[in-house]
Amino acid sequence: MAKSSKVRGPLSVLAEDPQGRSLGLELPPGALIDRPGRRGWWREPEPLLWVSDDAVGLGALAAHRSPALAAAGLRAVLFQGRRGLERWWQDREFSPERMSDPDDHHVEPVLREFWSRVVPDPEEGEGEGEGGDALIAPFGRDWPGLADDGPDGPDGSDGSDGSDGSEDPDALACELADALIASGVLPSPRLALVPAGRGADVPTAVGWGGPTNFENDTALISTVLRSWEDRFGARVVALGFDELHVSVAAPPRTTAHALPVAAEHFAFAPDNIWQGSGSIRAYADEAVTGSNHWGFWWD
Repeated sequence: MAKSSKVRGPLSVLAEDPQGRSLGLELPPGALIDRPGRRGWWREPEPLLWVSDDAVGLGALAAHRSPALAAAGLRAVLFQGRRGLERWWQDREFSPERMSDPDDHHVEPVLREFWSRVVPDPEEGEGEGEGGDALIAPFGRDWPGLADDGPDGPDGSDGSDGSDGSEDPDALACELADALIASGVLPSPRLALVPAGRGADVPTAVGWGGPTNFENDTALISTVLRSWEDRFGARVVALGFDELHVSVAAPPRTTAHALPVAAEHFAFAPDNIWQGSGSIRAYADEAVTGSNHWGFWWD
């Protein structure tokens, strides 16, 4: 009996065409990183993602976010190391087998559950002061519900021919990548290509463990990111060991709109507020209203 042919994944293109020319790319030197798991003569290694050998500079993300790449099922993002973990992506930090499927989840119950974990508990003495009601004001302990879509629509376009508020989400992602590199937020990023149907699914596809101390099923993180893609024109730009950078084409323009978005951020990544702005109100003003960059980290 003839052996059945092995299903070829999108990364097989790079195994045979290291510079990605068949995809319209000119990739820098890089390497495929195999999916973790047992090895043996009966099982060939299966690539999980591709990462450049060296840091990339301005324009790198724009040069490698082509329609042909997306059609091949690959998404370009940046990976950033940190002191002591310069190449965390090579240190068995990925656990894709541990993650569920984002298709199996819905954003509202995911964020409601996250919110229930992080709101102050009066029985624990957290009902007063900056650590209690003031932290989540103007909201109470009940989940406040999803914020409305961005003011310009989910595709980042307000339907006008003017320049006020209309942003192309993918072009903005590349602009943000350059801004983060130029400002030193991403001082030495690597280019990464990940098999994923949409950018929001990249963290789950590689089994990224950045939020592990808060949530160890990254599919729930991708569920929220999918919703932000749809509502605010968000795009995943960069992943660090425990950091996530997202561009936003249609951010809230007013404090009234930004407050429920800030509540979603608090549920999603509470350290942004616990160890950052100190309250949802302050965070809405500092990091959400009119901001084309949403950054998250988990301690």
